[in-house]
Order: sequence, then C-alpha cells, then structure tokens
Amino acid sequence: MNKKIEELLDVQIVKEGYSSNLYLAMASWAEAEGYAGISEWLYAQAEEEHVHMLRLLHYINDRDGRAIVPEFEKPPVSFESIPKLFKEVLAHERLITASINKIVEQTLEEKDFTTDQWIQWYVNEQIEEEKLVHQILDKLKILGDGNLYLFDRDIMSLRAPKSGNTTT
Repeated sequence: MNKKIEELLDVQIVKEGYSSNLYLAMASWAEAEGYAGISEWLYAQAEEEHVHMLRLLHYINDRDGRAIVPEFEKPPVSFESIPKLFKEVLAHERLITASINKIVEQTLEEKDFTTDQWIQWYVNEQIEEEKLVHQILDKLKILGDGNLYLFDRDIMSLRAPKSGNTTT
C-alpha cells in the first residue's frame, strides 16, 4: 500500500472513531434529557461510525499495510439544545466529507485506483449522511421552538436503510 495513502487512511480511522464517540456522547446526553428517540438515532449513528472505522482498519491491513489503533479526543458531554446538537452533527459530517475528499484527491495523485474505487463507498455514504441531517434540521425548523415530543417519537423513521456491504 502506498504510504501516503495509508497515512491518510490512518487519519480517517481517528476521525471515524471520534465520530462514533461524539455521537455516543450526544446520545447519552439526549437520553439523560429524556429524548429516547433522538438518543436511539444517535446511538445507531455511533454504531455506524464505529463500523466505518473498522472498515478502514481492515482495508489497510488487507492491503499489506498496518492500521494504527489511535487514542481518541474526548467529545463534549453536554449540548445546549436539540437543534444546536443537529447543527453540530451537520458541521461534523461536513468535516468528514472534506477529509474523505482529501483521500480521493491523494488516490488520484498517486494513481492508486484500487483505493480510489474503494473509497467511493465513503463518498456516497457522506452524501447520504449530510442529506439525512439536512432533513432533520428542516423538520426542526418547521417545528420552531415547539414541542419536540412527536419529533423525538418519529426520528427513527428518518434513518434511511443502508445499502451495500459495510464490512471489508
């Protein structure tokens, strides 16, 4: 495996792991605040991000690299409100998209077409992730400062079924 690409993928492992921990922290906060549906959605997101991290780790090792299991920065533990929490989710997903795009750029520069093809799964995943969070923010905008009971009850219906293999 190309060392530059391997290093970028190792950095992405850190980002995906942090994403998982961030969503886990958000889920715990939402659960403690009484938002069972929102916490369930965030717990599912945390699990999905963990799978994304493992997928990267396996790919590096499968390509004769050596994936590094990193230490993760501690995420915040409290959040101001549900709308602000989801704005944070969108901002975070945009950072992940930029990071994935950097990997794509490097794969093309290095002519690593195998990894470029493989990383396209993440490109498509990020399109779905950002779209989903935009939909949630749109629903919250419609609600305004209203009661979040029905939103909390129905948020899991906004999770799109995942297509494709999420493992190696």
